[in-house]
Amino acid sequence: MIIDNNELSYENFIFDEKIELSKDENFIQFIDEGHNFLIKQIEEGKPIYGITTGYGESGKNYAASKEAEELQQNLYRFCGVGVGEYLSDNISKTMILIRLVSLSKGKSGVSYELLKRFELLLEYEIYPLIPSQGSVGASGDLAPLSYIAAVIAGEREVRYKGEIRKTADVYKELGIKPYKFKPKEALGVINGTATMSAIAINAIKEFEILLASMESFVAGIFEVLQCDITPLEPFVHESKPFEGQRKTAKNILQKCEDSQLTHKAFSRYETFHLQEEQNIQDRYSIRCAPQVLGVVHDNLEIAKKWIQTEVNGVNDNPLIDHIGQRIYTSGNFYGGYIAHAMDTMRICVGNIADLLDKEFALLVDHKFNRGLGENLKINPKSTHHAFKLIQVTLSSLSADILMNTNAASLYSRSTESLNQDKVSMGTTAARNFHSQMKDLSNMLSIGFLGLAQAVDIRGYEKCSKHLQKSYDIVRKKVPVLKEDRRMDLDIRTVNEMLVKGKFV
Repeated sequence: MIIDNNELSYENFIFDEKIELSKDENFIQFIDEGHNFLIKQIEEGKPIYGITTGYGESGKNYAASKEAEELQQNLYRFCGVGVGEYLSDNISKTMILIRLVSLSKGKSGVSYELLKRFELLLEYEIYPLIPSQGSVGASGDLAPLSYIAAVIAGEREVRYKGEIRKTADVYKELGIKPYKFKPKEALGVINGTATMSAIAINAIKEFEILLASMESFVAGIFEVLQCDITPLEPFVHESKPFEGQRKTAKNILQKCEDSQLTHKAFSRYETFHLQEEQNIQDRYSIRCAPQVLGVVHDNLEIAKKWIQTEVNGVNDNPLIDHIGQRIYTSGNFYGGYIAHAMDTMRICVGNIADLLDKEFALLVDHKFNRGLGENLKINPKSTHHAFKLIQVTLSSLSADILMNTNAASLYSRSTESLNQDKVSMGTTAARNFHSQMKDLSNMLSIGFLGLAQAVDIRGYEKCSKHLQKSYDIVRKKVPVLKEDRRMDLDIRTVNEMLVKGKFV
Protein backbone atom coordinates (compact mmCIF):
# COMPACT_ATOMS: atom_id res chain seq x y z
CA MET A 1 0.00 0.00 0.00
CA ILE A 2 1.53 3.28 -1.16
CA ILE A 3 1.02 6.33 1.06
CA ASP A 4 0.95 9.76 -0.58
CA ASN A 5 -1.49 12.66 -0.29
CA ASN A 6 -4.42 10.77 -1.83
CA GLU A 7 -7.41 9.40 0.10
CA LEU A 8 -7.52 5.84 1.39
CA SER A 9 -10.65 3.73 1.80
CA TYR A 10 -11.89 2.59 5.20
CA GLU A 11 -10.76 -0.94 4.40
CA ASN A 12 -7.19 0.28 3.85
CA PHE A 13 -6.93 0.95 7.57
CA ILE A 14 -7.60 -2.71 8.37
CA PHE A 15 -4.35 -3.77 6.79
CA ASP A 16 -1.80 -6.57 6.74
CA GLU A 17 0.09 -5.57 3.63
CA LYS A 18 3.38 -3.73 3.59
CA ILE A 19 3.17 0.06 3.85
CA GLU A 20 5.39 2.12 1.57
CA LEU A 21 5.77 5.87 1.51
CA SER A 22 5.58 7.30 -2.00
CA LYS A 23 8.95 7.98 -3.59
CA ASP A 24 7.44 10.22 -6.25
CA GLU A 25 9.62 13.33 -6.58
CA ASN A 26 6.62 15.65 -6.84
CA PHE A 27 5.21 14.27 -3.60
CA ILE A 28 8.54 14.59 -1.78
CA GLN A 29 8.96 18.13 -3.07
CA PHE A 30 5.43 19.07 -1.98
CA ILE A 31 6.05 17.82 1.57
CA ASP A 32 9.43 19.48 1.94
CA GLU A 33 8.25 22.78 0.48
CA GLY A 34 5.68 23.00 3.27
CA HIS A 35 8.38 22.36 5.85
CA ASN A 36 10.76 24.88 4.28
CA PHE A 37 8.04 27.54 4.22
CA LEU A 38 7.47 27.01 7.93
CA ILE A 39 11.18 27.20 8.74
CA LYS A 40 11.42 30.50 6.86
CA GLN A 41 8.53 31.91 8.92
CA ILE A 42 10.30 30.86 12.12
CA GLU A 43 13.58 32.44 11.06
CA GLU A 44 11.77 35.71 10.38
CA GLY A 45 10.66 35.75 14.03
CA LYS A 46 6.96 35.16 13.45
CA PRO A 47 5.18 33.87 16.60
CA ILE A 48 3.66 30.54 15.57
CA TYR A 49 1.65 28.49 18.03
CA GLY A 50 3.46 25.44 19.39
CA ILE A 51 6.54 26.19 17.30
CA THR A 52 7.86 29.46 18.67
CA THR A 53 5.34 29.71 21.53
CA GLY A 54 4.42 27.45 24.40
CA TYR A 55 1.48 25.06 24.25
CA GLY A 56 -2.14 25.54 25.22
CA GLU A 57 -2.60 28.31 27.74
CA SER A 58 1.18 28.77 27.58
CA GLY A 59 0.79 29.97 23.98
CA LYS A 60 1.44 33.48 25.24
CA ASN A 61 5.06 32.51 25.97
CA TYR A 62 7.38 33.22 23.06
CA ALA A 63 10.35 30.97 22.33
CA ALA A 64 13.13 32.18 20.05
CA SER A 65 13.72 30.28 16.82
CA LYS A 66 16.88 28.72 18.23
CA GLU A 67 14.74 27.12 20.96
CA ALA A 68 12.24 25.58 18.56
CA GLU A 69 13.86 22.14 18.54
CA GLU A 70 14.14 22.02 22.34
CA LEU A 71 10.45 22.93 22.51
CA GLN A 72 9.59 19.87 20.39
CA GLN A 73 11.64 17.55 22.58
CA ASN A 74 10.05 18.83 25.76
CA LEU A 75 6.58 18.45 24.23
CA TYR A 76 6.57 14.68 23.86
CA ARG A 77 8.32 14.32 27.20
CA PHE A 78 5.86 16.27 29.34
CA CYS A 79 2.97 14.58 27.52
CA GLY A 80 4.22 11.15 28.61
CA VAL A 81 1.54 10.79 31.29
CA GLY A 82 -0.57 7.86 30.05
CA VAL A 83 -1.99 5.28 32.46
CA GLY A 84 -4.04 2.09 32.24
CA GLU A 85 -3.70 -1.07 30.21
CA TYR A 86 -1.55 -0.95 27.09
CA LEU A 87 -3.21 -0.77 23.70
CA SER A 88 -2.83 -3.81 21.45
CA ASP A 89 -0.21 -4.06 18.72
CA ASN A 90 -2.99 -3.80 16.12
CA ILE A 91 -4.21 -0.52 17.58
CA SER A 92 -0.65 0.82 17.87
CA LYS A 93 0.02 -0.15 14.26
CA THR A 94 -3.21 1.49 13.06
CA MET A 95 -2.34 4.66 14.98
CA ILE A 96 1.00 4.88 13.17
CA LEU A 97 -0.71 4.54 9.77
CA ILE A 98 -3.41 7.10 10.61
CA ARG A 99 -0.86 9.69 11.72
CA LEU A 100 1.29 9.01 8.65
CA VAL A 101 -1.71 9.55 6.37
CA SER A 102 -2.58 12.86 8.05
CA LEU A 103 0.98 14.20 7.88
CA SER A 104 1.32 13.06 4.26
CA LYS A 105 -1.33 15.57 3.20
CA GLY A 106 1.43 18.18 3.31
CA LYS A 107 -0.45 20.64 5.53
CA SER A 108 1.42 20.05 8.78
CA GLY A 109 4.79 21.55 7.91
CA VAL A 110 6.79 18.40 8.65
CA SER A 111 9.63 17.01 6.56
CA TYR A 112 9.65 13.96 4.31
CA GLU A 113 12.40 12.61 6.55
CA LEU A 114 9.93 12.40 9.45
CA LEU A 115 7.40 10.53 7.31
CA LYS A 116 10.08 7.93 6.57
CA ARG A 117 10.31 7.23 10.30
CA PHE A 118 6.67 6.15 10.37
CA GLU A 119 7.36 3.86 7.43
CA LEU A 120 10.35 2.43 9.30
CA LEU A 121 8.28 1.56 12.39
CA LEU A 122 5.75 -0.28 10.23
CA GLU A 123 8.44 -2.01 8.17
CA TYR A 124 10.24 -3.43 11.21
CA GLU A 125 6.98 -3.98 13.15
CA ILE A 126 8.20 -1.82 16.02
CA TYR A 127 5.04 -0.92 17.91
CA PRO A 128 5.13 1.78 20.61
CA LEU A 129 3.87 0.63 24.01
CA ILE A 130 0.95 3.00 24.53
CA PRO A 131 -1.16 3.31 27.74
CA SER A 132 -4.86 3.45 26.91
CA GLN A 133 -5.95 6.25 29.27
CA GLY A 134 -5.08 9.92 29.58
CA SER A 135 -6.73 11.59 26.58
CA VAL A 136 -9.79 13.85 26.59
CA GLY A 137 -9.74 14.06 22.78
CA ALA A 138 -9.07 17.79 22.83
CA SER A 139 -5.92 18.58 20.87
CA GLY A 140 -6.55 15.09 19.76
CA ASP A 141 -4.83 12.32 21.67
CA LEU A 142 -1.84 14.14 23.14
CA ALA A 143 -0.78 11.68 25.83
CA PRO A 144 -1.18 8.44 23.80
CA LEU A 145 0.42 9.89 20.67
CA SER A 146 3.38 11.20 22.66
CA TYR A 147 4.47 7.56 22.95
CA ILE A 148 4.83 7.35 19.17
CA ALA A 149 6.83 10.57 19.13
CA ALA A 150 9.06 9.34 21.95
CA VAL A 151 9.72 6.06 20.15
CA ILE A 152 10.62 7.91 16.95
CA ALA A 153 13.14 9.81 19.09
CA GLY A 154 14.51 6.54 20.50
CA GLU A 155 12.90 6.78 23.95
CA ARG A 156 10.42 4.78 26.08
CA GLU A 157 9.36 1.22 25.28
CA VAL A 158 8.08 -0.83 22.34
CA ARG A 159 6.75 -4.26 21.55
CA TYR A 160 9.18 -5.92 19.18
CA LYS A 161 8.80 -9.55 18.14
CA GLY A 162 6.26 -10.05 20.90
CA GLU A 163 8.48 -8.71 23.69
CA ILE A 164 8.39 -5.42 25.59
CA ARG A 165 11.78 -3.78 25.21
CA LYS A 166 13.44 -0.40 25.53
CA THR A 167 13.31 1.47 22.26
CA ALA A 168 17.00 2.39 22.54
CA ASP A 169 17.99 -1.29 22.73
CA VAL A 170 15.89 -2.25 19.69
CA TYR A 171 17.32 0.66 17.69
CA LYS A 172 20.85 -0.34 18.62
CA GLU A 173 20.17 -3.93 17.57
CA LEU A 174 18.79 -2.81 14.19
CA GLY A 175 21.31 -0.03 13.59
CA ILE A 176 18.66 2.72 13.68
CA LYS A 177 19.62 6.20 14.84
CA PRO A 178 17.14 8.07 17.04
CA TYR A 179 15.38 10.87 15.19
CA LYS A 180 15.83 14.52 16.18
CA PHE A 181 12.64 16.46 15.66
CA LYS A 182 12.73 19.63 13.61
CA PRO A 183 10.46 22.58 14.51
CA LYS A 184 6.75 21.62 14.56
CA GLU A 185 7.42 17.90 13.98
CA ALA A 186 6.78 16.50 17.47
CA LEU A 187 3.63 18.62 17.62
CA GLY A 188 2.61 17.20 14.25
CA VAL A 189 3.02 13.67 15.62
CA ILE A 190 1.06 14.09 18.85
CA ASN A 191 -1.78 16.23 17.50
CA GLY A 192 -4.77 14.46 16.00
CA THR A 193 -7.37 11.79 16.60
CA ALA A 194 -5.32 8.71 15.72
CA THR A 195 -5.84 6.90 19.03
CA MET A 196 -9.62 7.18 19.16
CA SER A 197 -9.85 6.40 15.44
CA ALA A 198 -7.59 3.34 15.68
CA ILE A 199 -9.52 1.96 18.67
CA ALA A 200 -12.78 2.58 16.78
CA ILE A 201 -11.55 0.78 13.65
CA ASN A 202 -10.34 -2.25 15.60
CA ALA A 203 -13.51 -2.39 17.71
CA ILE A 204 -15.75 -2.18 14.65
CA LYS A 205 -13.85 -5.07 13.08
CA GLU A 206 -14.77 -7.19 16.12
CA PHE A 207 -18.29 -5.81 16.25
CA GLU A 208 -19.12 -6.72 12.64
CA ILE A 209 -18.45 -10.38 13.47
CA LEU A 210 -20.73 -10.15 16.50
CA LEU A 211 -23.49 -8.40 14.54
CA ALA A 212 -23.51 -11.10 11.86
CA SER A 213 -23.45 -13.75 14.60
CA MET A 214 -26.42 -12.05 16.27
CA GLU A 215 -28.38 -12.38 13.04
CA SER A 216 -27.55 -16.10 13.08
CA PHE A 217 -28.82 -16.32 16.65
CA VAL A 218 -32.06 -14.52 15.78
CA ALA A 219 -32.58 -16.85 12.81
CA GLY A 220 -32.05 -19.79 15.16
CA ILE A 221 -34.66 -18.37 17.54
CA PHE A 222 -37.15 -18.13 14.67
CA GLU A 223 -36.60 -21.85 14.14
CA VAL A 224 -36.46 -23.40 17.60
CA LEU A 225 -39.38 -21.29 18.86
CA GLN A 226 -41.35 -22.24 15.72
CA CYS A 227 -41.96 -18.62 14.77
CA ASP A 228 -43.81 -17.13 11.83
CA ILE A 229 -41.43 -15.82 9.14
CA THR A 230 -44.02 -13.44 7.69
CA PRO A 231 -42.31 -10.44 9.41
CA LEU A 232 -39.18 -11.25 7.37
CA GLU A 233 -40.91 -11.04 4.00
CA PRO A 234 -39.46 -8.44 1.55
CA PHE A 235 -42.83 -6.66 1.13
CA VAL A 236 -42.71 -5.60 4.80
CA HIS A 237 -39.32 -3.94 4.52
CA GLU A 238 -39.80 -2.45 1.09
CA SER A 239 -42.76 -0.66 2.67
CA LYS A 240 -40.38 1.09 5.08
CA PRO A 241 -37.19 1.00 3.03
CA PHE A 242 -34.37 1.63 5.47
CA GLU A 243 -31.36 -0.11 3.98
CA GLY A 244 -30.23 -1.67 7.25
CA GLN A 245 -33.69 -3.02 8.00
CA ARG A 246 -33.98 -4.58 4.55
CA LYS A 247 -30.50 -6.06 4.85
CA THR A 248 -31.19 -7.59 8.26
CA ALA A 249 -34.51 -9.13 7.25
CA LYS A 250 -32.93 -10.61 4.13
CA ASN A 251 -30.02 -12.07 6.11
CA ILE A 252 -32.25 -13.68 8.74
CA LEU A 253 -34.69 -15.04 6.14
CA GLN A 254 -31.85 -16.60 4.14
CA LYS A 255 -30.49 -18.27 7.26
CA CYS A 256 -33.94 -19.78 7.98
CA GLU A 257 -34.20 -21.18 4.47
CA ASP A 258 -35.20 -24.89 4.25
CA SER A 259 -36.17 -25.04 7.95
CA GLN A 260 -39.01 -27.40 8.85
CA LEU A 261 -39.51 -25.67 12.21
CA THR A 262 -40.63 -22.18 11.25
CA HIS A 263 -44.21 -21.32 10.33
CA LYS A 264 -44.23 -20.46 6.66
CA ALA A 265 -45.35 -17.00 5.70
CA PHE A 266 -49.13 -16.51 5.94
CA SER A 267 -49.67 -20.10 7.12
CA ARG A 268 -51.09 -19.02 10.48
CA TYR A 269 -54.23 -17.77 8.83
CA GLU A 270 -55.02 -21.39 7.98
CA THR A 271 -53.67 -23.02 11.17
CA PHE A 272 -54.90 -20.54 13.77
CA HIS A 273 -58.04 -22.51 14.66
CA LEU A 274 -56.24 -25.86 14.49
CA GLN A 275 -53.46 -25.29 17.01
CA GLU A 276 -53.98 -24.89 20.74
CA GLU A 277 -52.64 -21.65 22.27
CA GLN A 278 -51.56 -20.37 18.85
CA ASN A 279 -51.01 -16.59 18.76
CA ILE A 280 -51.56 -14.91 15.42
CA GLN A 281 -48.17 -13.17 15.74
CA ASP A 282 -44.96 -13.54 17.74
CA ARG A 283 -43.56 -11.24 20.41
CA TYR A 284 -41.86 -7.96 19.55
CA SER A 285 -38.35 -9.23 20.31
CA ILE A 286 -38.80 -11.72 17.47
CA ARG A 287 -41.17 -9.98 15.11
CA CYS A 288 -39.33 -6.64 15.26
CA ALA A 289 -35.78 -8.02 15.17
CA PRO A 290 -35.13 -6.63 11.64
CA GLN A 291 -36.20 -3.18 12.79
CA VAL A 292 -33.98 -3.40 15.92
CA LEU A 293 -30.89 -4.65 14.10
CA GLY A 294 -31.53 -2.59 10.97
CA VAL A 295 -30.88 0.63 12.88
CA VAL A 296 -27.59 -0.87 14.03
CA HIS A 297 -26.54 -1.66 10.46
CA ASP A 298 -27.31 1.87 9.28
CA ASN A 299 -25.55 3.52 12.23
CA LEU A 300 -22.55 1.29 11.61
CA GLU A 301 -22.28 2.54 8.03
CA ILE A 302 -22.53 6.14 9.21
CA ALA A 303 -19.80 5.51 11.79
CA LYS A 304 -17.49 3.98 9.18
CA LYS A 305 -18.12 6.88 6.81
CA TRP A 306 -17.23 9.41 9.51
CA ILE A 307 -14.14 7.46 10.51
CA GLN A 308 -12.98 7.30 6.89
CA THR A 309 -13.31 11.08 6.59
CA GLU A 310 -11.55 11.59 9.93
CA VAL A 311 -8.54 9.40 9.19
CA ASN A 312 -8.08 10.93 5.75
CA GLY A 313 -8.27 14.45 7.15
CA VAL A 314 -5.52 16.71 8.46
CA ASN A 315 -5.94 16.50 12.23
CA ASP A 316 -3.40 19.09 13.27
CA ASN A 317 -2.87 22.64 14.52
CA PRO A 318 -1.63 24.95 13.18
CA LEU A 319 -2.28 24.07 9.52
CA ILE A 320 0.42 25.11 7.07
CA ASP A 321 -0.59 26.31 3.60
CA HIS A 322 2.71 26.88 1.80
CA ILE A 323 0.94 27.42 -1.50
CA GLY A 324 -1.25 30.23 -0.18
CA GLN A 325 1.56 31.34 2.15
CA ARG A 326 -0.72 31.18 5.19
CA ILE A 327 -0.64 29.58 8.66
CA TYR A 328 -4.02 28.70 10.14
CA THR A 329 -4.59 28.28 13.86
CA SER A 330 -7.70 26.14 14.19
CA GLY A 331 -9.19 23.03 15.82
CA ASN A 332 -9.19 20.09 13.39
CA PHE A 333 -7.78 17.84 16.09
CA TYR A 334 -11.12 17.92 17.94
CA GLY A 335 -12.54 14.38 17.91
CA GLY A 336 -16.25 15.18 17.86
CA TYR A 337 -17.19 12.96 14.95
CA ILE A 338 -15.47 9.92 16.43
CA ALA A 339 -16.99 10.67 19.84
CA HIS A 340 -20.53 10.88 18.48
CA ALA A 341 -20.03 7.81 16.26
CA MET A 342 -18.77 5.75 19.19
CA ASP A 343 -21.47 6.99 21.55
CA THR A 344 -24.07 5.94 18.99
CA MET A 345 -22.42 2.55 18.49
CA ARG A 346 -22.47 1.93 22.24
CA ILE A 347 -26.23 2.55 22.22
CA CYS A 348 -26.46 0.08 19.32
CA VAL A 349 -24.61 -2.57 21.33
CA GLY A 350 -26.97 -1.89 24.22
CA ASN A 351 -29.96 -2.55 21.99
CA ILE A 352 -28.45 -5.80 20.71
CA ALA A 353 -27.77 -6.93 24.28
CA ASP A 354 -31.31 -6.07 25.33
CA LEU A 355 -32.77 -7.94 22.35
CA LEU A 356 -30.59 -10.97 23.03
CA ASP A 357 -31.51 -10.97 26.71
CA LYS A 358 -35.24 -10.95 25.93
CA GLU A 359 -35.03 -13.63 23.22
CA PHE A 360 -32.98 -15.93 25.44
CA ALA A 361 -35.50 -15.47 28.24
CA LEU A 362 -38.21 -16.79 25.88
CA LEU A 363 -35.96 -19.70 24.89
CA VAL A 364 -35.49 -21.05 28.43
CA ASP A 365 -38.93 -20.30 29.87
CA HIS A 366 -41.33 -23.23 29.54
CA LYS A 367 -44.29 -20.83 29.50
CA PHE A 368 -43.14 -19.29 26.23
CA ASN A 369 -40.77 -21.72 24.44
CA ARG A 370 -43.46 -23.91 22.85
CA GLY A 371 -42.52 -27.26 24.25
CA LEU A 372 -38.76 -26.92 24.80
CA GLY A 373 -39.37 -27.48 28.49
CA GLU A 374 -38.21 -25.92 31.72
CA ASN A 375 -34.75 -24.33 31.27
CA LEU A 376 -34.10 -26.56 28.22
CA LYS A 377 -33.85 -29.62 30.48
CA ILE A 378 -33.31 -32.98 28.84
CA ASN A 379 -32.98 -34.92 32.08
CA PRO A 380 -36.51 -35.29 33.58
CA LYS A 381 -35.29 -35.53 37.21
CA SER A 382 -36.46 -32.67 39.43
CA THR A 383 -32.95 -32.29 40.84
CA HIS A 384 -31.61 -30.92 37.55
CA HIS A 385 -31.87 -27.25 36.49
CA ALA A 386 -29.99 -27.06 33.14
CA PHE A 387 -29.91 -23.48 31.75
CA LYS A 388 -31.48 -21.74 34.77
CA LEU A 389 -28.38 -19.92 36.07
CA ILE A 390 -26.63 -19.41 32.76
CA GLN A 391 -29.55 -17.14 31.84
CA VAL A 392 -28.79 -15.08 34.95
CA THR A 393 -25.21 -14.64 33.73
CA LEU A 394 -26.49 -13.51 30.34
CA SER A 395 -28.81 -10.97 31.95
CA SER A 396 -25.99 -9.74 34.18
CA LEU A 397 -23.83 -9.14 31.12
CA SER A 398 -26.64 -7.24 29.41
CA ALA A 399 -26.86 -4.94 32.42
CA ASP A 400 -23.09 -4.34 32.28
CA ILE A 401 -23.43 -3.31 28.64
CA LEU A 402 -26.46 -1.10 29.20
CA MET A 403 -24.74 0.75 32.03
CA ASN A 404 -21.97 1.61 29.54
CA THR A 405 -24.20 3.48 27.08
CA ASN A 406 -24.09 6.99 28.54
CA ALA A 407 -22.73 9.45 25.99
CA ALA A 408 -19.07 10.14 26.75
CA SER A 409 -19.23 13.28 24.60
CA LEU A 410 -21.47 14.86 27.26
CA TYR A 411 -18.76 14.44 29.90
CA SER A 412 -16.50 17.16 28.53
CA ARG A 413 -13.96 18.21 31.17
CA SER A 414 -12.37 21.65 31.26
CA THR A 415 -8.63 21.06 31.45
CA GLU A 416 -5.26 22.73 31.00
CA SER A 417 -5.96 26.16 32.58
CA LEU A 418 -9.36 26.27 30.80
CA ASN A 419 -7.66 26.38 27.40
CA GLN A 420 -9.14 22.97 26.60
CA ASP A 421 -12.52 23.97 28.01
CA LYS A 422 -14.73 22.00 25.60
CA VAL A 423 -13.29 18.60 24.71
CA SER A 424 -14.61 15.67 22.67
CA MET A 425 -13.98 12.69 24.98
CA GLY A 426 -13.70 10.70 21.77
CA THR A 427 -11.04 8.33 23.06
CA THR A 428 -13.12 7.47 26.10
CA ALA A 429 -16.13 6.79 23.87
CA ALA A 430 -14.05 4.53 21.61
CA ARG A 431 -12.50 2.66 24.54
CA ASN A 432 -15.92 2.11 26.11
CA PHE A 433 -17.32 0.82 22.81
CA HIS A 434 -14.39 -1.57 22.52
CA SER A 435 -14.92 -2.79 26.09
CA GLN A 436 -18.50 -3.80 25.26
CA MET A 437 -17.31 -6.41 22.75
CA LYS A 438 -16.18 -8.88 25.42
CA ASP A 439 -19.52 -8.82 27.23
CA LEU A 440 -21.53 -9.08 24.01
CA SER A 441 -19.45 -12.00 22.75
CA ASN A 442 -19.97 -13.86 26.04
CA MET A 443 -23.71 -13.21 25.80
CA LEU A 444 -23.80 -14.60 22.28
CA SER A 445 -21.74 -17.62 23.36
CA ILE A 446 -24.43 -18.42 25.93
CA GLY A 447 -27.02 -17.85 23.23
CA PHE A 448 -25.50 -20.43 20.89
CA LEU A 449 -25.17 -22.94 23.73
CA GLY A 450 -28.92 -22.51 24.28
CA LEU A 451 -29.69 -22.91 20.57
CA ALA A 452 -27.69 -26.14 20.41
CA GLN A 453 -29.60 -27.54 23.40
CA ALA A 454 -32.88 -26.54 21.75
CA VAL A 455 -31.86 -28.34 18.55
CA ASP A 456 -31.25 -31.51 20.57
CA ILE A 457 -34.83 -31.24 21.82
CA ARG A 458 -36.52 -30.25 18.53
CA GLY A 459 -34.58 -32.57 16.25
CA TYR A 460 -31.49 -31.86 14.16
CA GLU A 461 -33.05 -33.03 10.88
CA LYS A 462 -35.81 -30.40 11.08
CA CYS A 463 -33.38 -27.47 11.26
CA SER A 464 -32.08 -25.31 8.44
CA LYS A 465 -28.62 -26.02 7.10
CA HIS A 466 -27.42 -22.80 8.71
CA LEU A 467 -28.65 -23.78 12.17
CA GLN A 468 -27.23 -27.27 11.68
CA LYS A 469 -23.87 -25.68 10.94
CA SER A 470 -24.00 -23.64 14.16
CA TYR A 471 -25.05 -26.75 16.07
CA ASP A 472 -22.17 -28.79 14.64
CA ILE A 473 -19.66 -26.09 15.62
CA VAL A 474 -20.90 -26.12 19.22
CA ARG A 475 -21.23 -29.87 19.57
CA LYS A 476 -17.77 -30.51 18.15
CA LYS A 477 -16.37 -29.00 21.36
CA VAL A 478 -19.25 -28.98 23.87
CA PRO A 479 -21.38 -32.08 24.64
CA VAL A 480 -25.14 -31.92 25.10
CA LEU A 481 -26.22 -30.93 28.63
CA LYS A 482 -27.88 -34.05 30.02
CA GLU A 483 -26.89 -33.59 33.65
CA ASP A 484 -26.06 -30.40 35.54
CA ARG A 485 -22.39 -29.38 35.28
CA ARG A 486 -20.30 -26.23 35.40
CA MET A 487 -20.80 -24.31 32.16
CA ASP A 488 -18.26 -21.51 32.42
CA LEU A 489 -15.77 -23.57 30.45
CA ASP A 490 -18.44 -24.22 27.80
CA ILE A 491 -19.00 -20.47 27.46
CA ARG A 492 -15.27 -19.90 27.06
CA THR A 493 -14.97 -22.66 24.45
CA VAL A 494 -17.83 -21.31 22.32
CA ASN A 495 -16.55 -17.76 22.71
CA GLU A 496 -13.16 -18.71 21.25
CA MET A 497 -14.95 -19.90 18.11
CA LEU A 498 -17.43 -17.01 18.04
CA VAL A 499 -14.84 -14.22 17.92
CA LYS A 500 -13.19 -15.97 14.97
CA GLY A 501 -16.41 -15.65 12.98
CA LYS A 502 -17.52 -19.28 13.09
CA PHE A 503 -21.18 -18.40 13.61
CA VAL A 504 -21.51 -15.71 10.95
